[in-house]
Amino acid sequence: MTTSQAVESSAAAPLLDLQALLAAVRRRRRLWCALALLGLLAGAAVAVLMPPAPAAVTKVLVAHREDQPNDTGTLIRTDVALLQTTRIAGRALRSLDSAERPEDFMRDYRGTGLTNNLLQIDVTGDSDAQALARAKALADAFVADHVRRVQEAAKAEAASLIAQRDRMRGELAEVNKAIGSRSPESDPKASASVESLFARRSELNSRISDFDQRAAEARAGTPRLISGTQIVDAPRVVRHSQPKAVLTNAAIGLVLGLVLGIAVATVGTVVADRPVLRREIAANLGASVIAEARSAPRWSAAPWRRRRTRAARARLTATLARTVRGAAQPVSLLELGCARGVRVLALDLAEALAADGPLVIVDGLPGADLATSPALPAGSTVLSGARAEDAPEATRRLGVGSVSPGTAWTDLRYLGGQTVLVVRAGHGSAAWLHTVARQLADQRVPVLGVVLIDPDPRDRTDGTLWDGTPTAPLGDGERPTRENGADRLRARRLARQSGAGTAHAVQAVGEGQPQPEWPAGPAARVPDSDQEAR
Repeated sequence: MTTSQAVESSAAAPLLDLQALLAAVRRRRRLWCALALLGLLAGAAVAVLMPPAPAAVTKVLVAHREDQPNDTGTLIRTDVALLQTTRIAGRALRSLDSAERPEDFMRDYRGTGLTNNLLQIDVTGDSDAQALARAKALADAFVADHVRRVQEAAKAEAASLIAQRDRMRGELAEVNKAIGSRSPESDPKASASVESLFARRSELNSRISDFDQRAAEARAGTPRLISGTQIVDAPRVVRHSQPKAVLTNAAIGLVLGLVLGIAVATVGTVVADRPVLRREIAANLGASVIAEARSAPRWSAAPWRRRRTRAARARLTATLARTVRGAAQPVSLLELGCARGVRVLALDLAEALAADGPLVIVDGLPGADLATSPALPAGSTVLSGARAEDAPEATRRLGVGSVSPGTAWTDLRYLGGQTVLVVRAGHGSAAWLHTVARQLADQRVPVLGVVLIDPDPRDRTDGTLWDGTPTAPLGDGERPTRENGADRLRARRLARQSGAGTAHAVQAVGEGQPQPEWPAGPAARVPDSDQEAR
């Protein structure tokens, strides 16, 4: 292979062929459909066998001194965090006279901030009555704790303001005493000092009044906050719909199973590397796909499908019969992943060739013997692979064998000098297809073509090797001839060189007179995809 051919081959093979990947994943639909069905059944079973515990819900309105219109929810999140503390859980358990540990009880409830001032408490229990009692105890414990914290904060703030006011009053008393101790004098400096004392007394009086007002407001705001924190939605039991839970869990299980199945199928496809498309199979085997057939349905199909199957089977048999008749050497059918199908195909082919004379079938397939088949046509003889050399030379011979792992490669040439590979799409890996092609080449058994079994219905790739060696059967001594525009052009050039008329030259070409060959050049390669064309 030259450098340009190597570059072309590397550019034509993408790192990840999405078309082949999708086709392979689609072929594994039984796997991901089974996992999706399993997920659906598992979800429904969980909803039936593990119903949700009895639950109760209540809502509490919480008032904060620091409430602001632009609050981002920090205060209500703090209340939710405070609800999940052992202090509130222990107080609720004490009101219920329960010996349960607060740490264990905290797992059975949760708080949710609906708005900046509305807290929802969800509680579970062993019964509806227990869930209701727990919800009420938790709400009362939270309200009591919040009220206590508000009162303590108000008392602390009022005490701080009163302490500052008393300190200002003491300072005011000292200023008043200093003013009273001054005698009326006409000294300018003494007058300035008295004026500063009077200004200081006025300032202290103002600050004392301010501290009194703020302390009063702190004490007055506490009742508003206490009355604003209350249970606005009494505890109630949460009703669960069994059919709704079953449908919801089944839908979740279906989606999870489907995703898991597709992921497993994708990974398995990439790891296994089993070609599915005609283009890949033909490239790996080094032979063109000459025919294909659908696999027989396992269950009873509709009448029109049975008619289609019989028609396709008849067309395939006729194609293979023409191939066998036109071959210069005995032909063998070698299967890969479709032993049952190749047996049926061999019997149909034997029936089609029975009209031409006696036929010897060399059976090299493992398993059931073709000689015991009731569909074996009259006049056909079945020999085992070990007796392949006993077949008469003058009798037409048809070999049937396998190229599955474990095949005795040296025995394949005794089945036939030429072969047709019958391959199931997606069965063999790319490495094994390469092995089959290499072993057949070592045994000098040319491959006439590939019969693809069960191809992908959406496969639109071309299974013909346009740049490969032509292997189509042409018969004894037959050469591919075709008169086209190039032949006429060659005739006109020959006519101009020899001085003869154009009509005589064209007639000579048409009559099959020998013509000089054009210099052989590299065949034009037809791209398989838009990416390869680019």
